[in-house]
Amino acid sequence: MDSGAYLASQLAKGFARSLHQRAVGLGFSPGQFPILLELWAEDGLTQKQLLERVDIEQATMANTLSRMVRDGLIERRPHPSDKRAQLLFLTPRARAIEAEAIETAREADLALFKGFRVFERELTLEYIRRLLENAKAL
Repeated sequence: MDSGAYLASQLAKGFARSLHQRAVGLGFSPGQFPILLELWAEDGLTQKQLLERVDIEQATMANTLSRMVRDGLIERRPHPSDKRAQLLFLTPRARAIEAEAIETAREADLALFKGFRVFERELTLEYIRRLLENAKAL
């Protein structure tokens, strides 16, 4: 319990469980949420663009996108100028759950900070941001 990396891993698992419990009724999983966030911000990205924005492995991205197509959250369309690429677009179903999904994630995040005072939460977030910057340099 003295390892920051181990504790961060446990924290991520706890958040994923909390988000999953809240999101199951909306029809998305915690692993799909970062992709949804990116497409809600900018619809019509390529898989390569998503990989640059979401820090996951290529194989994981491909599998997640396939499940999202299967689940009716996104659709693939041919790229207008690159025959090898496809553009990924949100379906009306995914657009319809945006506000509720973001609120669900916010609730899961706030649940992690239950019992924290505002300044403690802000300080913890600042420490986590610094740790992430250090991790990027590794």
